Amino acid sequence: MKGSYREAYTILSRIAAELEAGEADLDRVLPLLEEARQAYAVCRDRIEAVRAVLAGEWAEVRDTAEAPEDPEADEAADDEDDLD
Repeated sequence: MKGSYREAYTILSRIAAELEAGEADLDRVLPLLEEARQAYAVCRDRIEAVRAVLAGEWAEVRDTAEAPEDPEADEAADDEDDLD
């Protein structure tokens, strides 16, 4: 199944409502579950992709915050410490 997160979520909602209502005939349950599995996979893949992007961006921000702004200034400070 290909599609957007929104489409897949809508499919999952529809299937959940049908199953919760108890109106799904037994012969229809297996195809519904297969459709739900495919829709769930689309949602999961989209969420994982967003998490990966956010993790990368946050890692870059964190690395930038921890890195010294002027490496030469840090070296000069280290040299001064060596003189003491």
